[in-house]
Amino acid sequence: MARTARTPVPIVPMNGNLKSYLDKTTGHIKHDNAKRNGYHIHKTNGKENGVASTSRQTKYEVFEQAPMYVAVMTYLGFGIVTLFGYFRDFLRAVGLEKCHVAQEREEQKHFVPLYQDFENFYTRNLYMRVRDNWNRVLCSLPGPVFDLMERVSDDYNWTFRLTGKRINNVINVGSYNYLGFAENNPDFLKTVADVTLQYGVGVCSTRQEVGNLSIHEELEQLVARFLGVESSMIMGMGFGANSMNIPALVGKGCLILSDELNHTSLILGARLSGATIRVFKHNNMHSLEKLLREAICSGQPRTHRPWRKLLIMVEGIYSMEGSVVRLAEIVALKKKYKAYLYLDEAHSVGAVGPTGRGVTELFGVDPTDVDVMMGTFTKSFGAGGGYIAGKKELVDYLRNHSHAAVYACAMSPPVTEQVTRALKCIMGLDGTTVGIRRVQQLAQNTRYFRARLQEMGFIIYGNDDSPVVPILLYMPGKVVAFSREMLERKIGVVVVGFPATPITEARARFCLSAAHTRTMLDEVLRHLNEVGDHLCLKFSRRKYSPRPELCETDC
Repeated sequence: MARTARTPVPIVPMNGNLKSYLDKTTGHIKHDNAKRNGYHIHKTNGKENGVASTSRQTKYEVFEQAPMYVAVMTYLGFGIVTLFGYFRDFLRAVGLEKCHVAQEREEQKHFVPLYQDFENFYTRNLYMRVRDNWNRVLCSLPGPVFDLMERVSDDYNWTFRLTGKRINNVINVGSYNYLGFAENNPDFLKTVADVTLQYGVGVCSTRQEVGNLSIHEELEQLVARFLGVESSMIMGMGFGANSMNIPALVGKGCLILSDELNHTSLILGARLSGATIRVFKHNNMHSLEKLLREAICSGQPRTHRPWRKLLIMVEGIYSMEGSVVRLAEIVALKKKYKAYLYLDEAHSVGAVGPTGRGVTELFGVDPTDVDVMMGTFTKSFGAGGGYIAGKKELVDYLRNHSHAAVYACAMSPPVTEQVTRALKCIMGLDGTTVGIRRVQQLAQNTRYFRARLQEMGFIIYGNDDSPVVPILLYMPGKVVAFSREMLERKIGVVVVGFPATPITEARARFCLSAAHTRTMLDEVLRHLNEVGDHLCLKFSRRKYSPRPELCETDC
């Protein structure tokens, strides 16, 4: 398998004694030994358990297929649930079962239906049965551990009521808190409090009117310096950074080449632009080059005129698969065919690379080779909003033509300061090494967690460097049982199924954080091992060595 060399990631090893941190009566972690929702750094020496501290080469991930019987059972499970759904709809139609579905009032019976019956079928009969696994109510900071409000339903998950009880000390492995900046340390947040007192919590205006603050411009300069580009533009919403800026860059007569697993914000922005969209297979360079070659040779449909622009849209880390873009090869193709490259680094900036600068640093690619660099502050930086970065001419153009810049309210001052202080911490401009140690801690946690899951026999997707770790569950019944069982064990997980994933690839998505201690990870892994055996979730047929560095070759 082809490999691409990268700069070695220095790793800070950690050791942990699980038994000393477990409550003898409940079997859960005693969190009294660590800060409740802060950031943890352990000083140890030697080699980490099961993961080599030496540098490795970044290899392209392969998505392992489940055995045939798993796919058959998955389709069978959905088929049975669907049949029961149609039967229950029949009972509702004849009045034998109460109907909770949203519908028009009696005086609107002659209106065109606002709620399409078939579109709501999945919600009524599948999602509602398992809705307790989503939208859980938090009552604490969503750090490495959090507290949940207990809730129950008296009408089969159509409505919920809170019991007043709390589920305390649930280990959080579902938040995008990659570097642990979602914290409540008063020493770290002092500058955020000061900015709030000075500027307030909102500016109530766009930046082109009376909402442009000095801290906004300071942050933009800092983002450009961090990414190694000429200029950047920040905005208050990460989703809008894609959906509102892409239409300003391309339009009718332009061609967008989009990875099939791109995020909804990229898809929406592409559709709003009016450009022609063609989709290439995920991380498949042959598929991308074929589309590029056809675009150059054939031009636009019917007229065969040359396309005004060719724009390749990809993500750094794909949030549902945990896979990393093959950036070096895409840059080579974009140069060969004179196309532009739009890179969404929502999940990769801050989370990968020796100093957290994203996939350009991970693969040693010059940031100036990426025409449009987009990212968000909602993940690694523990804040909100997003940015567009690149050449100064590009950013200046977007300031005057992007809907996100012209019409949207400016970023909140305390949010702006939070991003600024997180960036300064990562870059070492605050005079400490806390930021770089967080980046190293995340890299080590990612390697360790992935290696242990592979040894246990789970099918996981993604790159070894990706902190997004999907565990394939496949069958709808097991997805629900997995989520409920893990919560019983005080592990907060995120489960995802159809239509967010292909119907046969339902999964649990773990997001690792630098704030997770080795003890926390060990407890999660222990419960995963038990639940995996109990629910028969270990579908992998591969054998993994506990010391893969001794087996790797350059083949």
